[in-house]
Amino acid sequence: MIRDIDRILIARGAISDRVRSLGEAITKHLEDVDADQEIALVAVMTGSLIFVADLMRHLPMKIRIQLMTASSYIGKSTQTNSDPVIGKLPNVKDMHVLLVDDILDSGKTLTRIRGKLQELNPKSIQSCVLLRKKLPSAMEVPCEYVGFEIEDEFVVGYGLDYDGYYRNFPDIGVICP
Repeated sequence: MIRDIDRILIARGAISDRVRSLGEAITKHLEDVDADQEIALVAVMTGSLIFVADLMRHLPMKIRIQLMTASSYIGKSTQTNSDPVIGKLPNVKDMHVLLVDDILDSGKTLTRIRGKLQELNPKSIQSCVLLRKKLPSAMEVPCEYVGFEIEDEFVVGYGLDYDGYYRNFPDIGVICP
């Protein structure tokens, strides 16, 4: 184990099982979409990189992968900014959108991205996050698919980082204070 990680919060096997079940639930919902209608999986990089790669392998349908960036943290902070920085938005007009992100904590980033995507006139938008913190602000944000609900701890691994490090850690761990 990496010495900066205090403890494993969610082991890789549990993550794998949950990603599979999320894929099954999303597939069940999207199988009713007409084959002529496009489905866009919009991945919020870089934190969702590993989650998206694993999740899309469980979506046996024709989908278009769209990437975008958003940042709530600056440098070595473990606290979110008041105003997330949103990168270039993908073209999702007339598409069914599945917005995928790594973690829902303050709710500001997902709310802002969803609002911006809605302005582009998609047919529908649904959100999927690997983790949602048990915070009032996070629980109020619409999110149709949630992998795990966690306490308000700073976590790394499986794509989540601290100052750009630990994304490659295969489990989700709590970083040392």
